[in-house]
Amino acid sequence: MSFLLVTHSHLRWLILIVALAAVLKFAWGWLRGGTFQRPDRILASSFSGLMDLQAALGLILLVWSGLAGAGFPMFRIEHAVTMTIAAVVAHLNTRWKNAEDKIRFRNSLFIVIDTLIIVFIGVARLPGGWGR
Repeated sequence: MSFLLVTHSHLRWLILIVALAAVLKFAWGWLRGGTFQRPDRILASSFSGLMDLQAALGLILLVWSGLAGAGFPMFRIEHAVTMTIAAVVAHLNTRWKNAEDKIRFRNSLFIVIDTLIIVFIGVARLPGGWGR
């Protein structure tokens, strides 16, 4: 279980790197009026896929440690629900896959930003929050 916890803990940094790259790329594409191409789709998919992996690891940890004796305190449930919502929000960019490029860049940008805000709220629900 410690391997899962370490993986869950370190995966957040990869998510943050991909999110920052996505914010920069989508903002640039939106501002300059670029074409939403395959690398942009890969970046959006990578972000949402990493969010899915993080949520899955978190849910496994929640159930496993909860049944192993740690229980299910409310802060862990709140964290799990908030992060599940973040993972769902990360997938919303597929709603605009047929939109014009400028709208796809704009919406993808705000989806990543919104997801990061929800993640911030979810981490803040944990004891120690960002100070861990």
